[in-house]
Amino acid sequence: MNPAMAMRHPLTVAPLKDWGDVPTMIEGLSRTSGVLLHKGPNGENECGVWQCTPGYWECRVTRDEFCHFLAGRCTYEAISGEVIEIVADTIAFFPAGWTGTCRVHETVRKVYMIR
Repeated sequence: MNPAMAMRHPLTVAPLKDWGDVPTMIEGLSRTSGVLLHKGPNGENECGVWQCTPGYWECRVTRDEFCHFLAGRCTYEAISGEVIEIVADTIAFFPAGWTGTCRVHETVRKVYMIR
């Protein structure tokens, strides 16, 4: 059995590891970074802290993702036209198959879980 894990102060945890540029940029140059709390042995699930700088890109969710945004501001727009405005202390769920765009207005930081 795997041990339980915990992380204190996810809003200020540092240092973050550079995870590179968002590969599907439309405008700007968003850079991502984060800290993993857990990653499954075959990458089938993971959780941690993710941060992203401003920019605008295409977003394709390949696995269910639950997020608790801790800081920043961004807008997700589904291809159906539904708009989700994100500010600090917002939770969101993106089901596998969700497609649309993301525009980060102010650097965002979130706690996430992908399954």
